[in-house]
Amino acid sequence: MSIPIEKFLEFIVARNATDLHITVPSVPVLRIDGELIPLPEVPPFTPQEVENMFNKITTEDQRAAFKVNRELDFTYSMSGLSRFRVSAIRQRGSISLAIRPVPFKVPTIDQLELPQICKELILKPRGLILITGAAGTGKSTTLAAMINHLNETAKRNVVTIEDPIEFLFSNKQCLIRQRDMADDTRSFESALVHCLRHDPDVLVIGEMRDLDTMKTALTAAETGHLVISTLHTVDAAQTIDRIVDIFPPEQQRQIRYQLSQVLLAVLSQRLPHRARGGRIAAFEIMLNNPVISRLIREQQVFDLQSNIEVSHKEGMQTMDQALADLIKRKVITRDEALLHCTSSARLQQLLQSERGTVY
Repeated sequence: MSIPIEKFLEFIVARNATDLHITVPSVPVLRIDGELIPLPEVPPFTPQEVENMFNKITTEDQRAAFKVNRELDFTYSMSGLSRFRVSAIRQRGSISLAIRPVPFKVPTIDQLELPQICKELILKPRGLILITGAAGTGKSTTLAAMINHLNETAKRNVVTIEDPIEFLFSNKQCLIRQRDMADDTRSFESALVHCLRHDPDVLVIGEMRDLDTMKTALTAAETGHLVISTLHTVDAAQTIDRIVDIFPPEQQRQIRYQLSQVLLAVLSQRLPHRARGGRIAAFEIMLNNPVISRLIREQQVFDLQSNIEVSHKEGMQTMDQALADLIKRKVITRDEALLHCTSSARLQQLLQSERGTVY
């Protein structure tokens, strides 16, 4: 007799796992602190067992969409336990599920040990904030913590566009509307256009995926809204290039100028392991100032890194500076930092203390 899907969901929350992978013909696999942990005590799944699990946690409309598209992203909730972000795909003729728990309670900036600049940025009246990083580095959680801080601090009208909705917000100081790509709208670009008619102060875009979304987001930031979104880029320079390069060549000069004017910050994060277990977010922080704005406008993004490094007093830092600080505070080990650094030679220089001690 197969194990009910609810038991697996309870298990991943109890084990503090970030993901559960269910696929044929494998045993279930958890991801804990970034490591894949098979569960050999559970027999390998059959195609019918996985299909039964999928049917249990989906609606009729979701199953119909999956039948057409062969892939589906959605959320599922268990009362008193957690919400779950689920991605379903077909592989080798059977269903494969990747399930990620999303707590009912939104974590705070302080609980996540995020940079304090996050509190200042989310209270800005207008502009563009980008949170970037590879998949699975916690971008959505950082974004949610910033929105949570705004919700507890200022009176703003907030509209989010997500695929799917992860953290649920209740109205505190803010009025928050959350739109799900599958249930509430058909495209990020269309949703953005209509959201602008709802008198928003803040627009939250789950991910800037295409030209139309980026174009509308830049226009929204330019016309007096605060726009916050994510991108799958690893640092500030790559982020600028990604946005500019998605536009046709004849538009790129104008986009560089527009971006140089509306950009507030790029927060690029990685997720190294703590020395004593668990993980912590490390950030490259680029804040827009006259120098950064000129470099973006004049297509000199190769100089962004050096300007970030020398602007520490303004609140900026490179990834290597962030990692060096975590090592000095004994939060992570040197070996772990080397797996995430931009330049091992530069990291070594930063670790050299005033008295010449190398950490």
